[in-house]
Amino acid sequence: MGSRVRIDVRGTVQGVGFRPFVHRLATELGLDGDVRNAGGCVVIRLAGNRIGDFLPRLTSSAPPNASVTGVDVTGLPSRDRLARGFRIAPSTAGQGGEVPPDLATCPDCVRELFDPADRRHRYPFLSCTACGPRATILRRLPYDRASTSMRSFPLCAACAAEYQDPADRRFHAEPIACPDCGPRLSWSATRGENALAAACAVLADGGIVAVKGLGGYQLVCDAADESAIQRLRQGKARPAKPLAVLADGVAGARRLSAVDKKAAELLTSAEAPIVLLPRRPGAPLAEGIAPGLAEVGVFLATTPLHHLLLAELSRPLVVTSGNRSGGPIVADDADAFTTLGPICDGILGHDRPIWSRYDDSVARAKHGRTSLVRRARGYAPTALPLPFATPEPVLALGAQLKHTCTLARDGLAHLGPHTGDLENAETFTAFKRTAGDLLRWHRTAPEWCAHDLHPGYLSTQYARRWPESRRIAVQHHHAHVAATAAEHGVTEPFVGIALDGLGLGTDGTFWGGEVLLARHQDFQRFGRFATAPMPGGTAAVRRPARMALGYLYGAESFGSPIPERLAAALLSRVDDQERSVVRATVARNFNCPRASSAGRLFDAMSAFLGLCDDNSYEGEAAVRLEAAATGHDASAPLDWALHEQDGLWVYDPVPTLCDALRSASDSPVGEVAARFHRTVAEVVVAIAAKAAAAWGAEVVCLGGGVFQNSLLTARVLAGLARAGLRALAGERVPMNDGGISYGQAAVACARMNGR
Repeated sequence: MGSRVRIDVRGTVQGVGFRPFVHRLATELGLDGDVRNAGGCVVIRLAGNRIGDFLPRLTSSAPPNASVTGVDVTGLPSRDRLARGFRIAPSTAGQGGEVPPDLATCPDCVRELFDPADRRHRYPFLSCTACGPRATILRRLPYDRASTSMRSFPLCAACAAEYQDPADRRFHAEPIACPDCGPRLSWSATRGENALAAACAVLADGGIVAVKGLGGYQLVCDAADESAIQRLRQGKARPAKPLAVLADGVAGARRLSAVDKKAAELLTSAEAPIVLLPRRPGAPLAEGIAPGLAEVGVFLATTPLHHLLLAELSRPLVVTSGNRSGGPIVADDADAFTTLGPICDGILGHDRPIWSRYDDSVARAKHGRTSLVRRARGYAPTALPLPFATPEPVLALGAQLKHTCTLARDGLAHLGPHTGDLENAETFTAFKRTAGDLLRWHRTAPEWCAHDLHPGYLSTQYARRWPESRRIAVQHHHAHVAATAAEHGVTEPFVGIALDGLGLGTDGTFWGGEVLLARHQDFQRFGRFATAPMPGGTAAVRRPARMALGYLYGAESFGSPIPERLAAALLSRVDDQERSVVRATVARNFNCPRASSAGRLFDAMSAFLGLCDDNSYEGEAAVRLEAAATGHDASAPLDWALHEQDGLWVYDPVPTLCDALRSASDSPVGEVAARFHRTVAEVVVAIAAKAAAAWGAEVVCLGGGVFQNSLLTARVLAGLARAGLRALAGERVPMNDGGISYGQAAVACARMNGR
């Protein structure tokens, strides 16, 4: 190893204390040189005799939140002169790298927060190189204070001394601040500590407060106050969708829910997501937190402000996205007053701008596996690898629901955060802003885009900004299973199982229960669920009872239809006019698009069992069906049948529905729901085994929002393993539509490589 080298380090190496770490390591080894941020990378120049000792420790001893994906070592030209000693040099521009995600407050900062002798005692914006805001305050790379929203807060002498001291943990911590020079809280005309006291007084009195968080505003109230929660639901137009609860440490989370080792690790991680956990009987929570469900979303304090709220109020708090139903989380101060003002009793704000909108991430730790349901704060925009090279940058535009977008470049996929459902102008604007952030951070103007087949999706319409020859259309369910395959590094042919609500198929019909013989660049359809009409189109999505009527009066025929007498309970709840209209429209095939949808089958089953006739939020019927099934015996499946039709294996759910309705007359609903889950799992495993034999594949990749159902997913994974197949499910990428853009990026790269 030469005595003079240049080292280029790639990965998540900015905003995680990497330059201070390099400074300490080089100084310890007596090396001369410097380190600097260059675009999105870190560049190190070294001279000395112990470079051989330096290199292995560069990765093995890196800061815990760093992720080194590449190290290039080259000789240093003789013209590059290095002074004696080692220093952190000014940053330089360059191609973008990986943007660091926001990190939850570290234990050292929490200790300072509550130490009366510390100069940052009770300061809501303290942070260090191990924690604090990153992506939400970043305008552009390199990650320096001048490139963040902290640039408007000049450092005081004390903070500047810490910033420049190699022995201090705030050495080059870009968000560094203190009460003398940093952001301040505000409440109406009140600022600082008095603002916090005013907000806490409102919360203690049963009020609702909008709190400016890291990536947007949050609505906060007492988690045990049913009246406040119902008022919050009315204001947000969110009648039943579960609300997240902020708990005081792992001990506080255990008072609310069952927390095992994996869940505790998730809760206390630097990412600090909301974790879906079994609700503890007798927990001090209002019923309105998650009505009718056995799970509750719990998370721990992610910022010093959250820690202070918990310390002042000594109770669990509802902390939910600051928005109205269907809209993106509010990040702008003016929007907060107009949108959230009518919902809350006051706004606890501050003067640090939010430059990038980030909602909270949601994760689940259940049945021995951990998975992301929503990838946002703490995880995004951390890059994930792609199985193929990226010949040219591609912007993958996602789908419509649970929207994300992904920038693929240099063999990596940079996943943007969850922005919501692209159903209104506000969310569409948020999507364009998020895409703009990715492109600006990486100094990229991609000449290619990847998009869904559905022409009505706003993301597909956005694709028209590219010439037709530069658009790569990716079928929805192919993108689902490709996302799981890409996450796990699968490059060989695989069987894809895609179960979701709806996606446009290559034949122009709606798909949703699919078995595919897949590669990243293409696929063949091998099997499907039988179709049923959706009376009224999207009206049937919103109303599972109507979807059940679709199965009752128009399920694809392989034998006898469902007898009306078995559906007597459902029909007793349905208005006669709706029943007659649905029956007539199905008979005339008018405004009743057919779909092979697993999601709609779960909706219909939920309605047939009397669990949910109307969805107040997307997926509610299926969530209630899983909740009913949890903990019940499923020793015997329901009836099911497979048929061959037009070269495809088709699952006929009519025998399953009939058996379920007969069983419901003398068995607990939960037991029937559990048997239904077992049945669908057996069907999926059976078709997958046939597909694997036909395709000569050993790998099966699951995808689609139905696999958010942890009970079903666990059964399918176990069944595939027993069949001798390698079964994979999404973990770091959501299997719902939040993972579509990543799958689109993988497919696009494979096609561009001519594979």
